[in-house]
Amino acid sequence: MPIFEYQCQKCHSVTEVIQARSEKPPKICPHCGGKLRKRVSAPAIQFKGTGWYVTDYAGKGKKSAEEGGTQKSSEKKESGKKESDSKAPLPKKD
Repeated sequence: MPIFEYQCQKCHSVTEVIQARSEKPPKICPHCGGKLRKRVSAPAIQFKGTGWYVTDYAGKGKKSAEEGGTQKSSEKKESGKKESDSKAPLPKKD
């Protein structure tokens, strides 16, 4: 069942209610007795199982990059050095 958010027009407190779409929405604030108004909020969606980008395709690019001998950006950050820092400076000629 979905979670709906309602905001009181009097005290501005937010109340979350778990209810079916077929149920009537609450009209009275449980905190002060004021009138409730439905808020627009983002739904919480979690995709599980196979067939989604995260589970099937997201990791494939990382494996091919590792096999190619390239160093991942996270490994560069961990070492604390840039590629230019790893080269030793050339000695000066007098």
